Parts: sequence; structure tokens; C-alpha cells
Amino acid sequence: MAWCEDNRVDYLFGLARTTRLVEEIAVELAVAEQRAVRTGKSARRFKDFMWTTLDSWSRRRRVVAKAEWTQGEANPRFVVTSLTRAACKARYLYERVYCARGEMENRIKECQGDLFADRTSSATMRANQLRLWFASAAYVLLCALRRIGLGNTQFANATCGSIRLKLLKIGALVRISVRRVKIAMASAFPYQDEYRSAHALLGQAVG
Repeated sequence: MAWCEDNRVDYLFGLARTTRLVEEIAVELAVAEQRAVRTGKSARRFKDFMWTTLDSWSRRRRVVAKAEWTQGEANPRFVVTSLTRAACKARYLYERVYCARGEMENRIKECQGDLFADRTSSATMRANQLRLWFASAAYVLLCALRRIGLGNTQFANATCGSIRLKLLKIGALVRISVRRVKIAMASAFPYQDEYRSAHALLGQAVG
């Protein structure tokens, strides 16, 4: 944080929960708990305040706290930032800016877990780089399929793993003759409407 401030770089970092921080939002947590009990749903409030640690920080900094009560217990979270209140309000800062970082991490995990981008066990750097390129290219293609071909289907927000397993990794009977290759898919295939729609939309996009 000190480096960012010295070099005029704005930052937004997660802040570890401490007893002192939780005590700072005790009122907000109590209000969130009352609302959650009354409505039966999760409730959250936000608090914006200046803060410093007992000895490790060199100055006071802006902290935004999420005082949330969910599933019958408190779930407080804290972030520290150089952004001013005028530039970014507390709720927007946490929900739209900070949580977007988590969504980006989810996309990286999706590429690693669903498309095997973490399989870099080859003996050479070049071979591992090529494997990573293949995984990255597959991710770009699946994102295009999801955006162009599946936008109006139940797979509009599906992960790459779900699309791969339900629409691509499926059994079919392949017949090869001199003039053509015929692929026969099972009539009981549960996602044939989505498959057909995606095929038509992709054809239109290419055409």
C-alpha cells in the first residue's frame, strides 16, 4: 500500500478480519441480523471509515466493511482502498469493483479446471507454453460459443466445463464413406434443441 501511494497507484485490497475491525461494525452487524431474522433472507449493510492498525500501517487509510448476516451467522468482510468516497461509494466499491476481481479469478479457475490449463508438466518451457496456448484458444472458442450460440438457452451462463460435458463430449455413431462422413446422434440426447439452435446461430455468424 505504501508503495502504491508513493507511486500514485490506486489500490483495492482485501483486509484480514480482526477483532478490532469486527467491533467497529458491531452496530451494522446487529441491524443486519435483525433484518435477516425478520425477512428470512440474508441481509447486509456497509460502513465506510478511516482506519489504522496498532503498529504495522504508516498512516490511516479508508476501509469499507460489509456487515452481513447470512445462514444464521455473521459474515463480515473488509477491504482497504486509496479510492476516495467521491470516486466510489461503499456499496459500489465492494459489490461492483472488489467482487469483480473475484469473478475474474473464477474465470481463471474455469480455464484451469475445465480446460486443463494447469497441465504444464512437460519437460520444456516451450512445450508447456504450447499447452497453455491450446487451453487459452479453447477458452476463447467456448466463450464465443456461449455468447453467440447459447445466449438464449439454459447454457447462457454455463461454465466451460458444463458446455464441454453436455454439448461437446457426447456419444455419436460415425459412418465414413467415399463421398461423405455421417454423424448420427442419439434421438434421446437431452440437449438437442440447444445443440440445433447453436449450430444455426453459429452458421449465421460465420455466413
